Amino acid sequence: MTDHHVYKKVEIVGSSRKSIENAIENALEECGKSIRNMEWFEVVETRGHIVDGKVGHYQVVMKVGFRIKDS
Repeated sequence: MTDHHVYKKVEIVGSSRKSIENAIENALEECGKSIRNMEWFEVVETRGHIVDGKVGHYQVVMKVGFRIKDS
């Protein structure tokens, strides 16, 4: 273990027909399949798709921070 850490951020977009929270959870679950050491996220944009005057699905643009291995 070192006395410092180095991080990187990536931008991802999650979606859900249920809720904003579910869109976040979906995005983190998928991101976790290919990115290790995820430590935090920021929601930077929230939007949705309208179908027949109602919410069709929610979208969240997120930045996910992860620690670089061995740092």
